[in-house]
Amino acid sequence: MADRLTLEIATPTRLVAAETVDEIVIPGSQGYFGVLPGHAAFLTTLGIGELMYRIGRDEHYMVVAKGFAEVRNDKVIVLADTAERPAEIDRPRAERAKERAERRLSGRADEEIDYMRALEALERALARLMTAGRAR
Repeated sequence: MADRLTLEIATPTRLVAAETVDEIVIPGSQGYFGVLPGHAAFLTTLGIGELMYRIGRDEHYMVVAKGFAEVRNDKVIVLADTAERPAEIDRPRAERAKERAERRLSGRADEEIDYMRALEALERALARLMTAGRAR
């Protein structure tokens, strides 16, 4: 059993992180799950939310949305559609996206909206705002 995990987080356009970590908490499509060294292997889909990884006592955060996570005994690979560190998040843009999504979701009954798309936009905006607040 390894003492630490190798973590790789990638999007279609870049490698976002490659770290040796002690613990990872990932937003799965069915809820958050934690991974420690020696975890049972599995493959799952990602949801939208804040990913946290810990190196020693330092916690690092980023927002991820959609994709897959593969967990092995000593390695976790996260392939996300999008992944952003706190410093990369444009807070005013995330605020505008949140307001737009809330307006769509509270729209009139006779308006035709894609409810699931608006809900996902709201989830992304809220996750970005939460993660942006962690910028050092």
